[in-house]
Amino acid sequence: MYPVDFPDVDHTDLRSTSEQYLSSLESRPSDNEWFELSQSLKVGITANNVRWLQLFEDDQPDCAVMALHPPDDPTQVMALYLHEKWWCVDDLLRTSSKSRTGLVLVQSTMERVIVFLLNQVVERCSQEEVLFSLHPCTESCKLLWRDSQAVGFYTVKHKGSLCDRWSSRCYLLPVLDTVLVRRSWRRRGFGLQMLEDFCSSFSTEEFLGVSFPLSPSMVAVCRRYLQHHKEHRERLYEVEAPGGWTQRRNIWLNIQLGRYSFNADSQLQTRTNLVEHL
Repeated sequence: MYPVDFPDVDHTDLRSTSEQYLSSLESRPSDNEWFELSQSLKVGITANNVRWLQLFEDDQPDCAVMALHPPDDPTQVMALYLHEKWWCVDDLLRTSSKSRTGLVLVQSTMERVIVFLLNQVVERCSQEEVLFSLHPCTESCKLLWRDSQAVGFYTVKHKGSLCDRWSSRCYLLPVLDTVLVRRSWRRRGFGLQMLEDFCSSFSTEEFLGVSFPLSPSMVAVCRRYLQHHKEHRERLYEVEAPGGWTQRRNIWLNIQLGRYSFNADSQLQTRTNLVEHL
């Protein structure tokens, strides 16, 4: 079994267990424990090469997990401490449950940890660069599972939800906010699958949004989708929060007017729109 398959635990319990472990770690000899990534690679586990990772943008100190990093690179994440043991990142993205396939609504703490890893750790292009900002702990998400692995996710800003924490503005329509497909799983139509799922999930809504700015790959996905779903051409808009009419641009119209770039090979690093190269 992998961590996502265990009975769910509250994030405060994860924090408490990790704090107890860290306390014991600080009292041990520095060469007492090792974590093996492979037969040829291992790293010593000491209080000096573990750190806390904040899971959500809400600045809640309890919503954090303990990560192991190499002694010379605190930005790299080698493993997380969950369920009283260290797990490498690759295993954290796996499942032994046959029921996890396709797009599955995120509900458990561990599923949110997986979204965090995909969002902040797995797809980083450099030590300094993070693709997207942290999500709120209440963000509506779906994970995409394929061959017992988490290969991507998308998030939604629901109609009526707050746009930010410092104003009272609310979204005026459902908005597809962040889309990500792991590099090794691109060019397989998963971006299109997530856009189709988003549109079908809000079938009763007259208008739907995709967060501004659209990346070239997201434009390519929208074009392909709208070529086959003419009924949605007047329904799908690129929007800036909160999505009033002055903040909406019809995606199909802008495609026809040539207002988007279709450079599908570009590196996509804007919130919402890392999808896949088509």
